[in-house]
Amino acid sequence: MQRYKILHRTYYNFSNPVRLGPHYLHLRPREDYELHVESLNLKITPTAKLLWHRDAEGNSVAIASFDTPTTQLVIESEIIIQQYNETPLDFLVSDYAIDYPFAYPFNDRMLLLPYMAYPESETFNMLTNWLVNFWLSGEKIQTFTLLERLSSHINHSLSYCIREEQGVQSAKETLLKGTGSCRDFAVLFMETARCLGLASRFVSGYLHSAPSATNYGATHAWAEVYLPGAGWKGFDPTSGAIVGADHIAVAVARDPESVPPIAGSFFGVAESTLDVGVWVTQC
Repeated sequence: MQRYKILHRTYYNFSNPVRLGPHYLHLRPREDYELHVESLNLKITPTAKLLWHRDAEGNSVAIASFDTPTTQLVIESEIIIQQYNETPLDFLVSDYAIDYPFAYPFNDRMLLLPYMAYPESETFNMLTNWLVNFWLSGEKIQTFTLLERLSSHINHSLSYCIREEQGVQSAKETLLKGTGSCRDFAVLFMETARCLGLASRFVSGYLHSAPSATNYGATHAWAEVYLPGAGWKGFDPTSGAIVGADHIAVAVARDPESVPPIAGSFFGVAESTLDVGVWVTQC
Protein backbone atom coordinates (compact mmCIF):
# COMPACT_ATOMS: atom_id res chain seq x y z
CA MET A 1 0.00 0.00 0.00
CA GLN A 2 1.19 3.51 -0.88
CA ARG A 3 0.02 6.71 0.83
CA TYR A 4 -0.05 9.88 -1.25
CA LYS A 5 -0.69 13.50 -0.37
CA ILE A 6 -2.29 15.57 -3.13
CA LEU A 7 -2.22 19.35 -2.88
CA HIS A 8 -4.18 21.12 -5.62
CA ARG A 9 -4.30 24.94 -5.57
CA THR A 10 -6.31 27.02 -8.03
CA TYR A 11 -6.31 30.84 -8.09
CA TYR A 12 -8.62 32.97 -10.25
CA ASN A 13 -7.83 36.70 -10.14
CA PHE A 14 -10.21 39.33 -11.55
CA SER A 15 -9.40 42.92 -12.51
CA ASN A 16 -12.73 44.15 -11.01
CA PRO A 17 -15.17 42.71 -8.48
CA VAL A 18 -17.36 39.98 -9.95
CA ARG A 19 -20.18 37.73 -8.80
CA LEU A 20 -19.46 34.03 -9.02
CA GLY A 21 -21.85 31.50 -10.45
CA PRO A 22 -21.94 27.89 -9.17
CA HIS A 23 -18.64 26.05 -9.54
CA TYR A 24 -18.47 22.29 -10.06
CA LEU A 25 -15.47 20.58 -8.48
CA HIS A 26 -14.11 17.17 -9.49
CA LEU A 27 -11.38 16.92 -6.87
CA ARG A 28 -12.18 13.91 -4.66
CA PRO A 29 -10.57 10.69 -5.96
CA ARG A 30 -12.81 7.74 -6.87
CA GLU A 31 -12.91 5.25 -4.02
CA ASP A 32 -13.02 1.49 -4.62
CA TYR A 33 -11.22 -1.64 -3.42
CA GLU A 34 -7.94 -0.24 -4.81
CA LEU A 35 -8.12 3.30 -3.43
CA HIS A 36 -9.27 4.75 -0.11
CA VAL A 37 -9.57 8.46 0.72
CA GLU A 38 -8.10 8.87 4.19
CA SER A 39 -8.77 12.60 4.51
CA LEU A 40 -9.91 15.57 2.44
CA ASN A 41 -9.60 19.24 3.39
CA LEU A 42 -11.18 21.72 1.00
CA LYS A 43 -10.66 25.48 1.53
CA ILE A 44 -12.47 28.04 -0.63
CA THR A 45 -12.23 31.84 -0.57
CA PRO A 46 -14.64 33.64 -0.61
CA THR A 47 -16.75 31.42 1.62
CA ALA A 48 -18.88 28.99 -0.35
CA LYS A 49 -21.80 26.72 0.41
CA LEU A 50 -20.89 23.18 -0.64
CA LEU A 51 -23.25 20.45 -1.74
CA TRP A 52 -21.80 17.03 -2.58
CA HIS A 53 -23.34 14.37 -4.80
CA ARG A 54 -22.41 11.44 -7.04
CA ASP A 55 -23.14 11.89 -10.72
CA ALA A 56 -24.37 9.22 -13.14
CA GLU A 57 -20.80 7.91 -13.54
CA GLY A 58 -20.28 7.57 -9.77
CA ASN A 59 -17.92 10.56 -9.62
CA SER A 60 -17.92 12.70 -6.47
CA VAL A 61 -18.91 16.26 -7.41
CA ALA A 62 -19.00 19.28 -5.11
CA ILE A 63 -21.14 22.26 -6.13
CA ALA A 64 -19.84 25.51 -4.63
CA SER A 65 -22.29 28.43 -4.39
CA PHE A 66 -21.23 32.01 -3.55
CA ASP A 67 -22.98 35.11 -2.16
CA THR A 68 -20.09 37.58 -1.90
CA PRO A 69 -18.60 39.65 -4.77
CA THR A 70 -14.86 39.16 -5.04
CA THR A 71 -11.72 39.95 -7.00
CA GLN A 72 -10.17 36.54 -6.29
CA LEU A 73 -11.36 32.94 -6.08
CA VAL A 74 -9.06 30.49 -4.28
CA ILE A 75 -9.78 26.75 -4.19
CA GLU A 76 -7.32 24.56 -2.28
CA SER A 77 -7.76 20.85 -1.75
CA GLU A 78 -5.46 18.71 0.37
CA ILE A 79 -6.14 14.99 0.14
CA ILE A 80 -4.42 11.94 1.58
CA ILE A 81 -5.18 8.61 -0.07
CA GLN A 82 -4.23 4.98 0.40
CA GLN A 83 -3.44 3.34 -2.95
CA TYR A 84 -3.51 -0.44 -3.21
CA ASN A 85 -3.18 -0.87 -7.00
CA GLU A 86 0.43 -2.07 -6.81
CA THR A 87 0.01 -5.13 -9.08
CA PRO A 88 -1.97 -3.74 -12.06
CA LEU A 89 -1.25 -6.84 -14.20
CA ASP A 90 -2.75 -9.20 -11.63
CA PHE A 91 -6.08 -9.89 -13.36
CA LEU A 92 -7.78 -12.51 -15.56
CA VAL A 93 -9.74 -11.81 -18.72
CA SER A 94 -12.71 -14.05 -19.46
CA ASP A 95 -11.85 -16.89 -21.84
CA TYR A 96 -14.00 -15.60 -24.70
CA ALA A 97 -12.33 -12.15 -24.56
CA ILE A 98 -8.68 -13.22 -24.33
CA ASP A 99 -8.21 -13.02 -28.10
CA TYR A 100 -9.38 -10.20 -30.33
CA PRO A 101 -11.94 -9.84 -31.81
CA PHE A 102 -14.68 -10.84 -29.38
CA ALA A 103 -18.26 -9.74 -28.67
CA TYR A 104 -19.56 -8.44 -25.36
CA PRO A 105 -22.50 -10.48 -23.97
CA PHE A 106 -25.90 -8.88 -24.62
CA ASN A 107 -26.50 -7.69 -21.04
CA ASP A 108 -23.05 -6.08 -20.82
CA ARG A 109 -23.39 -4.55 -24.27
CA MET A 110 -26.61 -2.75 -23.30
CA LEU A 111 -24.74 -1.00 -20.49
CA LEU A 112 -21.57 -0.38 -22.49
CA LEU A 113 -23.11 1.05 -25.69
CA PRO A 114 -22.54 4.72 -24.70
CA TYR A 115 -18.81 3.93 -24.41
CA MET A 116 -18.71 2.17 -27.79
CA ALA A 117 -20.04 4.92 -30.07
CA TYR A 118 -17.99 5.28 -33.25
CA PRO A 119 -16.57 8.71 -34.07
CA GLU A 120 -17.92 10.50 -37.14
CA SER A 121 -17.17 8.78 -40.46
CA GLU A 122 -14.09 10.80 -41.52
CA THR A 123 -12.39 10.21 -38.17
CA PHE A 124 -13.45 6.55 -38.17
CA ASN A 125 -11.83 6.01 -41.58
CA MET A 126 -8.69 7.87 -40.52
CA LEU A 127 -8.31 5.81 -37.35
CA THR A 128 -8.99 2.45 -39.00
CA ASN A 129 -6.36 3.28 -41.64
CA TRP A 130 -3.93 4.39 -38.90
CA LEU A 131 -4.35 1.04 -37.12
CA VAL A 132 -2.23 -0.72 -39.76
CA ASN A 133 0.84 0.96 -38.24
CA PHE A 134 0.73 -1.49 -35.33
CA TRP A 135 -1.87 -4.17 -36.20
CA LEU A 136 -3.09 -5.79 -39.42
CA SER A 137 -6.72 -6.85 -39.55
CA GLY A 138 -6.93 -10.63 -39.31
CA GLU A 139 -3.71 -10.95 -37.31
CA LYS A 140 -4.26 -13.30 -34.34
CA ILE A 141 -3.59 -11.29 -31.21
CA GLN A 142 -4.56 -11.19 -27.56
CA THR A 143 -6.89 -8.31 -26.69
CA PHE A 144 -4.61 -6.97 -23.96
CA THR A 145 -1.58 -7.13 -26.29
CA LEU A 146 -3.46 -5.13 -28.94
CA LEU A 147 -4.30 -2.42 -26.40
CA GLU A 148 -0.70 -2.35 -25.19
CA ARG A 149 0.44 -1.88 -28.78
CA LEU A 150 -2.01 0.98 -29.25
CA SER A 151 -0.81 2.73 -26.10
CA SER A 152 2.85 2.19 -26.97
CA HIS A 153 2.40 3.38 -30.56
CA ILE A 154 0.81 6.65 -29.44
CA ASN A 155 3.66 7.15 -26.98
CA HIS A 156 6.40 6.49 -29.55
CA SER A 157 4.93 8.02 -32.72
CA LEU A 158 3.51 11.30 -31.40
CA SER A 159 5.14 14.19 -29.55
CA TYR A 160 3.90 15.10 -26.09
CA CYS A 161 3.33 18.76 -25.25
CA ILE A 162 1.83 20.65 -22.33
CA ARG A 163 -1.18 22.64 -23.52
CA GLU A 164 -2.34 25.34 -21.13
CA GLU A 165 -5.46 26.23 -23.10
CA GLN A 166 -8.75 24.62 -22.16
CA GLY A 167 -10.44 21.90 -24.17
CA VAL A 168 -9.42 18.65 -25.76
CA GLN A 169 -8.19 18.05 -29.29
CA SER A 170 -10.14 15.61 -31.40
CA ALA A 171 -8.42 12.35 -32.36
CA LYS A 172 -8.23 13.67 -35.93
CA GLU A 173 -6.49 16.89 -34.81
CA THR A 174 -3.93 14.97 -32.75
CA LEU A 175 -3.01 12.71 -35.67
CA LEU A 176 -2.77 15.59 -38.13
CA LYS A 177 -0.64 17.71 -35.78
CA GLY A 178 1.45 14.78 -34.55
CA THR A 179 1.42 16.22 -31.06
CA GLY A 180 -0.85 16.54 -28.05
CA SER A 181 -1.25 16.67 -24.29
CA CYS A 182 -2.11 13.76 -22.01
CA ARG A 183 -5.83 14.42 -22.44
CA ASP A 184 -5.43 14.53 -26.24
CA PHE A 185 -3.58 11.20 -26.23
CA ALA A 186 -6.27 9.71 -23.97
CA VAL A 187 -8.98 10.74 -26.45
CA LEU A 188 -7.01 9.29 -29.37
CA PHE A 189 -6.63 5.99 -27.51
CA MET A 190 -10.30 5.98 -26.50
CA GLU A 191 -11.63 6.71 -29.99
CA THR A 192 -9.35 4.11 -31.58
CA ALA A 193 -10.46 1.46 -29.08
CA ARG A 194 -14.08 2.27 -29.94
CA CYS A 195 -13.29 1.83 -33.65
CA LEU A 196 -12.14 -1.69 -32.67
CA GLY A 197 -15.53 -2.32 -31.08
CA LEU A 198 -14.24 -2.01 -27.50
CA ALA A 199 -15.90 0.00 -24.74
CA SER A 200 -13.62 2.83 -23.62
CA ARG A 201 -13.92 5.88 -21.38
CA PHE A 202 -11.90 8.95 -20.39
CA VAL A 203 -10.25 9.27 -16.96
CA SER A 204 -9.17 12.49 -15.27
CA GLY A 205 -6.96 12.40 -12.20
CA TYR A 206 -3.47 12.88 -10.80
CA LEU A 207 -0.09 11.33 -11.48
CA HIS A 208 2.71 10.80 -8.99
CA SER A 209 6.15 10.91 -10.54
CA ALA A 210 9.71 11.13 -9.27
CA PRO A 211 10.20 14.71 -7.97
CA SER A 212 12.58 17.05 -9.72
CA ALA A 213 13.33 20.76 -9.66
CA THR A 214 10.33 21.37 -11.96
CA ASN A 215 8.04 18.40 -11.32
CA TYR A 216 6.24 17.46 -8.12
CA GLY A 217 3.18 15.82 -9.68
CA ALA A 218 0.43 16.84 -12.04
CA THR A 219 -3.15 16.55 -13.10
CA HIS A 220 -3.28 13.80 -15.67
CA ALA A 221 -5.59 11.98 -18.07
CA TRP A 222 -5.69 8.45 -19.49
CA ALA A 223 -8.23 5.96 -20.84
CA GLU A 224 -9.89 2.78 -19.64
CA VAL A 225 -11.20 -0.19 -21.64
CA TYR A 226 -13.77 -2.66 -20.36
CA LEU A 227 -12.28 -6.18 -20.44
CA PRO A 228 -14.72 -8.95 -19.46
CA GLY A 229 -13.58 -10.70 -16.29
CA ALA A 230 -11.17 -7.88 -15.42
CA GLY A 231 -13.47 -4.85 -15.55
CA TRP A 232 -12.31 -1.37 -16.51
CA LYS A 233 -8.53 -1.43 -17.02
CA GLY A 234 -6.50 1.74 -17.46
CA PHE A 235 -3.97 2.50 -20.21
CA ASP A 236 -1.77 5.60 -20.24
CA PRO A 237 -0.70 6.42 -23.83
CA THR A 238 1.32 9.40 -22.59
CA SER A 239 3.78 6.95 -21.02
CA GLY A 240 2.80 3.88 -23.05
CA ALA A 241 2.24 1.93 -19.82
CA ILE A 242 -0.66 0.30 -18.03
CA VAL A 243 -2.17 2.37 -15.23
CA GLY A 244 -0.77 1.49 -11.80
CA ALA A 245 -0.20 2.78 -8.28
CA ASP A 246 1.06 6.20 -9.41
CA HIS A 247 -2.23 6.97 -11.19
CA ILE A 248 -4.99 8.42 -9.01
CA ALA A 249 -8.38 8.52 -10.75
CA VAL A 250 -10.76 11.36 -9.85
CA ALA A 251 -13.48 11.22 -12.52
CA VAL A 252 -14.49 9.05 -15.48
CA ALA A 253 -16.70 10.01 -18.40
CA ARG A 254 -17.84 9.05 -21.86
CA ASP A 255 -17.17 12.66 -22.89
CA PRO A 256 -13.85 14.17 -21.69
CA GLU A 257 -15.23 17.72 -21.75
CA SER A 258 -17.63 16.88 -18.90
CA VAL A 259 -15.04 16.26 -16.14
CA PRO A 260 -12.64 19.21 -15.76
CA PRO A 261 -11.26 19.54 -12.21
CA ILE A 262 -13.05 22.90 -11.78
CA ALA A 263 -15.75 24.47 -13.94
CA GLY A 264 -17.82 27.58 -13.26
CA SER A 265 -18.71 31.10 -14.35
CA PHE A 266 -18.59 34.71 -13.18
CA PHE A 267 -20.70 37.78 -13.86
CA GLY A 268 -19.21 41.22 -14.30
CA VAL A 269 -16.90 43.27 -16.51
CA ALA A 270 -13.41 42.04 -15.68
CA GLU A 271 -10.29 40.43 -17.04
CA SER A 272 -9.38 37.12 -15.40
CA THR A 273 -6.18 35.15 -14.90
CA LEU A 274 -5.72 31.57 -13.74
CA ASP A 275 -2.87 29.97 -11.80
CA VAL A 276 -2.82 26.28 -10.86
CA GLY A 277 -0.36 24.27 -8.81
CA VAL A 278 -0.43 20.52 -8.14
CA TRP A 279 1.88 18.55 -5.85
CA VAL A 280 1.62 14.75 -5.44
CA THR A 281 3.98 13.28 -2.85
CA GLN A 282 4.37 10.02 -0.97
CA CYS A 283 3.67 10.27 2.74
